[in-house]
Amino acid sequence: MQMAITAQTLRACVLVTLLLFLSTSAHAWPGIVTHVSDGDTVWVQPLQGGEAHKVRLLGIDAPEICQPWGPQSRAALHAALQGQVVEVRARTRDSYGRLLGQLTRQGNDVGAWMVGQGYAWSYSYKNNAGPYEALQLQAQTQHLGLFSDGRALQPRLFRKRFGSCHLPTPDAPH
Repeated sequence: MQMAITAQTLRACVLVTLLLFLSTSAHAWPGIVTHVSDGDTVWVQPLQGGEAHKVRLLGIDAPEICQPWGPQSRAALHAALQGQVVEVRARTRDSYGRLLGQLTRQGNDVGAWMVGQGYAWSYSYKNNAGPYEALQLQAQTQHLGLFSDGRALQPRLFRKRFGSCHLPTPDAPH
């Protein structure tokens, strides 16, 4: 995974990582990414053994696999992480049973990279713009990835308008 990082981006990444680290007593563990389901969900096999875990990247919202930029988002995450060792800092589980957590690879925050490259939005909720707002604004200003398309629709709005994807998506590790 190649990351061209400006000083401003690096400061934002350090701040986000520090805030996430301080805001949680999450359990961190190393593992290997065995499968990438979409732009914000991966399967990670713990290095210490045991079953692979489905992990939803905390703080980002990638396009649905059936919407524009969904396949590109998944491909970017796959190219960056498939077969790679990551650290998972899991916080809780979502309503689908996925672990919600931050992933880092070689000390780099994967969620920050996905947003900064224009492959995902900073996950916003109500009046909170999300942890990667500064990186999203920078990607939008530079017209990177999905932000190069003025018609790109946030996944929650896409689901509201069109419903969930009904395409078969690879959901389990091979």
